[in-house]
Amino acid sequence: MKDRIRKLFTNVWNVPNVLTMLRIVLIPVFVIVFFGAPEGKDRIAALVVFAAASITDMFDGMLARKLNQITDFGKLFDPLADKVMVVTALICNAAVIPQVFPWTAIIIVAAKELIMLAGGMFMLSKDVVVYSNYVGKTAQVFFILSLLLSFFHPSLEASEFRILGMTPDVLLLWITVALALAALAVYAAGAIRTLRAKKQ
Repeated sequence: MKDRIRKLFTNVWNVPNVLTMLRIVLIPVFVIVFFGAPEGKDRIAALVVFAAASITDMFDGMLARKLNQITDFGKLFDPLADKVMVVTALICNAAVIPQVFPWTAIIIVAAKELIMLAGGMFMLSKDVVVYSNYVGKTAQVFFILSLLLSFFHPSLEASEFRILGMTPDVLLLWITVALALAALAVYAAGAIRTLRAKKQ
């Protein structure tokens, strides 16, 4: 166990991992700024913090592969930071504007992310890294888009623009929930295939 922990924190200090650490640090910053004032300039500041965290999410994995700096730390904490940031933003928005992010959607997404996290850690203990697939990446993009649009929900509500009776941010959220469940099924199927292949 000690050797595994030591290996996890070996060669931590590189650009991709620093970006991951920055995203983790931005999570409590986002919460503090978001609840500083639900409306007005502080909401814009929270939007900026979330956008900055999303940008680090775009670049850390790409740089790790390009610079050949993939580490056990990044394998574990990169997806962890993604999931915690997204769920935190969802809960914050649901607490302020429950009609945008209903708790049913929050519970589904949070449960999916917890299952994914537990599964990822289990696979990592078997020396198997489960990488993102196109369904998971698409779900993450829709998560970010729906959360970014949620900051403009009052304007979207006032415009009376609806798609299937929903404002764009709400519609994107439910599309995200469907994609997240589909991604979970794809990840689970891939993990089962991988474990069976290792046994053989």
